Amino acid sequence: MLSTLFIWLICEACRQPEAKILVKAIFVIATFTAPEKLGGNPQSMLWLLPLAAAIAVIYKVTKLPKITAGNFIKEAVILFGSIIVFIVIAALALHSVAWLITG
Repeated sequence: MLSTLFIWLICEACRQPEAKILVKAIFVIATFTAPEKLGGNPQSMLWLLPLAAAIAVIYKVTKLPKITAGNFIKEAVILFGSIIVFIVIAALALHSVAWLITG
């Protein structure tokens, strides 16, 4: 649902013909006001893959002293793999603790 502020901004922008881009921007921003429903099933954990890839790429872009294609791809893939391995180990540990507590 659009908040009152977004509805007010849209009405104000529609009155001005030169503000068509503003109206489009407001609609894009308004789509981020409601969270995405992912659920708790194992398939929803696949959303972690693009997040981990983005983190690995951005981190390596900012930290590598000299960026070449081969070196950058290798380093980003290694970091991506280590992030995924850590997430899997943490998930298994938490699952084991939950299983021990709930019996």
